Amino acid sequence: MSLQISDRVRALGQQAQADLGGIFARIDAIAEENTQKVLSAFQKHRVAESYFAGTTGYGYDDLGRDKLDEIYADIFGTEDALVRVGFVNGTHAISCALFGALKPGQTLVSAVGAPYDTLLGVIGVTNKGPGSLKDYGIQYRQVDLVDDEPDREGLAQAVRDPKVGAVLIQRSRGYATRASLSVAEIGKLCKVIREANPEAAILVDNCYGEFVETIEPTQAGADLVVGSLIKNPGGGLAPTGGYIAGRRDLVEAASMRLTTPGIGRECGASLGNNRLLYQGLFLAPHTVAQAVKTAVFGARMMELLGYRAEPASNEVRHDIIQMIHFGEPERLKKFCRGIQKGAPVDSYVVPEPWDMPGYDCPVIMAAGAFIQGASIELSADAPMREPYTIYLQGGLTYESGKAGILLAVEELLKD
Repeated sequence: MSLQISDRVRALGQQAQADLGGIFARIDAIAEENTQKVLSAFQKHRVAESYFAGTTGYGYDDLGRDKLDEIYADIFGTEDALVRVGFVNGTHAISCALFGALKPGQTLVSAVGAPYDTLLGVIGVTNKGPGSLKDYGIQYRQVDLVDDEPDREGLAQAVRDPKVGAVLIQRSRGYATRASLSVAEIGKLCKVIREANPEAAILVDNCYGEFVETIEPTQAGADLVVGSLIKNPGGGLAPTGGYIAGRRDLVEAASMRLTTPGIGRECGASLGNNRLLYQGLFLAPHTVAQAVKTAVFGARMMELLGYRAEPASNEVRHDIIQMIHFGEPERLKKFCRGIQKGAPVDSYVVPEPWDMPGYDCPVIMAAGAFIQGASIELSADAPMREPYTIYLQGGLTYESGKAGILLAVEELLKD
């Protein structure tokens, strides 16, 4: 039994894969280096079977949970880290980091235009309910891009204000059309910020970027990196959660927002999830490489069909996200339906646009995942607005990701 893919589409797939041999070799080299880094951290911290035991209730003395914090700190080159299943998503983890780093009367600056849609309610740019930074007297300013590139001069001017307490840098493009930032580019922005305002905390939304390169933003000057465990660092096994890694005082302050002052990181039962978090982290460099290969293959397939893909298939990657521009809604919907048909879960479902919480327009999402909403598993989503661009990400294995792309192209080519 085989998937229903026409000879034409299979031939396109063979051509695309043949074009990518050198690029795949580069991706594998990055995965090998990152795997050795993770393995070294596991060995240094003497990971043992006993760390996989879970806790309940308050979660006091959870050795596996606390040791995982130390391992993340080593891997990200930081003083401290907080890895918890209590973070419901990346937005929650970033919110805790922002509230921990900022005080009433201070200002948050976004360094590369507007942040991801779901953070606008956290900041208070849009009214999504009480409790935003704005409600607590924290002002907001953003430095818009110039020709889709970071405005370093404008950033320096914005952060010179002594009221600026924190600067947020979003590594991935989100639903914007700018390029994702390399760690080197983030390092340059950190230098600009540090020279203009040495007191401002630099936070990086690291979602979709972990293990795509061989170093992380905290190794290039950032004070904190924040992300979701159901994206890259969970390796497809973490069932939920997020992480914060960086300067010890900022990690501690964020922990007080996750729970409450006086408790912080001391409470928070792992509920039997430690084994999945450890094993997922161990697999993460390889799994991320599979997702990057899937993105590159998807880009090349669409280029062969005449579509514009960003990044192009031959560009160096800084996250796992692939943009494909369709220009009109119906072709975009067809592509999503094909991705859904390639899913191991809910493959029979037909995705349709709907009003997702936190977004300002209907969003279509194709995702048949073992972990609900896990962006490290193959998915494709798009806001239903011009220029009708889809954001493709994930793929637990290249082979399954490739099959999903082939099925999406098959659907797209139907009359």
